Amino acid sequence: MAAQETRSSLRIIVLARIVTGVFFVLFGEYKVFGSAFAHGGFAHYLEGYIQQTAVSFYRPVLSHFVLPHATVFGYLVGIVELFIGISLISGFYVRAASVLGALHMVSLTLATWWVPGHGAPLWRYFGAALDHVPLLLLFLIFFASSTDRKRAITPGRRN
Repeated sequence: MAAQETRSSLRIIVLARIVTGVFFVLFGEYKVFGSAFAHGGFAHYLEGYIQQTAVSFYRPVLSHFVLPHATVFGYLVGIVELFIGISLISGFYVRAASVLGALHMVSLTLATWWVPGHGAPLWRYFGAALDHVPLLLLFLIFFASSTDRKRAITPGRRN
């Protein structure tokens, strides 16, 4: 019975991993293969984060390091999201994709923390982070439960 429950749990995790991967392929695809995000859209988001919503210690990172190179970082975000999506769908490099995904979600959470406004009740900040925190938790689950295909098909290894 326990082995059957374990297999069932793993199937659900794989399904969640693949569906999350599809989302990230969609997120990354338009950023890499279209020019609107990298050539203006990303800078526009960054300016809003810097002026209004980023936590104070993260603003200098965004304004002094990322914003001056917004086009490069715009494409980089798209490439990272594509890598995450393809990795999660294929099962290759799931742990690396999960680490990148978790870091991406932490970055987005830091950039958008003050969306409810300064002085709002604490629950509103976590409510506003519902776009990022559940994905962060999924990436942690994918990392912890990963059986990367790369490891699974390595010759001479016992599984």
